[in-house]
Amino acid sequence: MQYVCDEASAGLRLDVFLSEQGDLTRSAAQKLIENESVLVGGSAVSKNYKLRLGDVMEVTLPEAVELLAAPEDIPLDIVFEDEDCIIVNKPQGMVVHPAPGHVGGTLVNALLFHAKGRLSAINGVIRPGIVHRIDRDTSGILVVAKTNEAHLSLAKQIKEHSVHRVYFCLAYGRFKETEFTVEKPIDRHPKDRKKMAVCSRGGRNAVTHVTVLRQYEDCALLRCQLETGRTHQIRVHLSSLGHPVVGDPVYGVKTDRLAKKYGLAGQLLHAAELGFIHPTTEEAVSFSAPVPQHFQKVIDDLELKG
Repeated sequence: MQYVCDEASAGLRLDVFLSEQGDLTRSAAQKLIENESVLVGGSAVSKNYKLRLGDVMEVTLPEAVELLAAPEDIPLDIVFEDEDCIIVNKPQGMVVHPAPGHVGGTLVNALLFHAKGRLSAINGVIRPGIVHRIDRDTSGILVVAKTNEAHLSLAKQIKEHSVHRVYFCLAYGRFKETEFTVEKPIDRHPKDRKKMAVCSRGGRNAVTHVTVLRQYEDCALLRCQLETGRTHQIRVHLSSLGHPVVGDPVYGVKTDRLAKKYGLAGQLLHAAELGFIHPTTEEAVSFSAPVPQHFQKVIDDLELKG
């Protein structure tokens, strides 16, 4: 991969610049620089090298390495697959990648078995192929990269907010507007670091476009289109408006009537649509996945009541 420093990037540290180009973390960018996999003007430089206008950077992507996460024969709902990527419909309850407390049984374990280890290596041995994530108890569609080149292309599109991502959810309350946009910055909760929260200062810009598809007595079916993709964005935004997602154990209501009635295992939030520019063909592609059965059951019952 080759990059050229423009006026806007002049003066930036090399590792910072690289981390802003795709899904490379700053530490991953630093490792590439330390391993002399990044050359500026044909020469190796330090990670804190400050870019100058016109600098030409050559980045050599890492070869696939032996993965620490073990392949597991776990059934997957594959929506689409080619030589560059896999579109998978993740069930509720499945963690995306191994982490403390979730060493096995994750989407990554299943993907390693399915793809026979042929996944992008950019995110390391624990998150091979993972370009973006959805929460454990959120169901739905996401794209997985099989090559490093595809990974960088997809990550860049996500960073530029050009990927089409739509979620369906059921949220409590009655809505005054049928269409509205929530634009509130999100950051770590000041008291509970495991949670996110809307903040009055600082934080990262977060934008969610909401359409009320169906208003019921005390809840509504919503279509939420992401402009940005912050951690827990839809759940935090709706909760901040007094409309928490049904079944949400973190940002939801204390007495969750529907969660109790239907024995819900988590929030009724589903990633339903995904669209992007294909990394190789450069054509616009789009994919969709219907809401899971447990979600549809609640909708059907609400429709019967009118």
